Amino acid sequence: MSISKNKIKYIHSLELKKNRKEEGVFLAEGPKLTEELLGHFHCSFLAATREWLEEHPDVKADEIAEVTPDELARTSLLKTPQRVLAVFKQPNYTIDSETIAHNLSIALDDVQDPGNLGTIIRLADWFGIENIYCSFNTVDVFNPKTVQATMGAIARVKVHYVDLPAFLSALKDTPIYGTFLDGKNMYEEPLTKNGIIIMGNEGNGISPDIETYVNRKLYIPNYPQERNSSESLNVAIATAIVCAEFRRLAQNG
Repeated sequence: MSISKNKIKYIHSLELKKNRKEEGVFLAEGPKLTEELLGHFHCSFLAATREWLEEHPDVKADEIAEVTPDELARTSLLKTPQRVLAVFKQPNYTIDSETIAHNLSIALDDVQDPGNLGTIIRLADWFGIENIYCSFNTVDVFNPKTVQATMGAIARVKVHYVDLPAFLSALKDTPIYGTFLDGKNMYEEPLTKNGIIIMGNEGNGISPDIETYVNRKLYIPNYPQERNSSESLNVAIATAIVCAEFRRLAQNG
């Protein structure tokens, strides 16, 4: 079947969070991302060129549309459409206290940029961190820009939205880390194999309400420390540096 005008309108509507939430779906585009997610999430609709469909004769979706490159361009949210796009059902994950207690996780305090969130999810996947706990004001993980930025890592990293203060206050005997300018040099501190790493908002860092739950404050030192440098790091870059150090010490320990 070909794609209808109503279906194109529906795809475009998924750019808005309220529509994604009402439908319980999210959009993914491009061969690499779509092919990776097909094995993990239920696909309700897929539109692809004839060539892509011929290469994937066993693809499973509730509805499949063969489209021309021009039709795909009209349907896609990308500036440069890439052969295939798909609509997937949003997953429902449960929070397991035992998983939190015995593993390393990330918490995000009002991260706003879709690209930053997507990159952090990709980083978590790289470093074997399987759960991210987001404040309600953190950008939607199913924002199309976030999904694209994950490069498929969204299939392996569970993202939860929680009342972050209540979530943190319920944790018992769990190391809770955060990065601050007045924290202790990260490279001189013992880091645990389990715990929560909190990363803050792009402009304001970790909020005072969340800071009260941090029991281990860290600082990422610039080099050399007496040199004038940028005031701060991008939150995704900072996350990469912190996670790499945690995993390095875990590997050596």
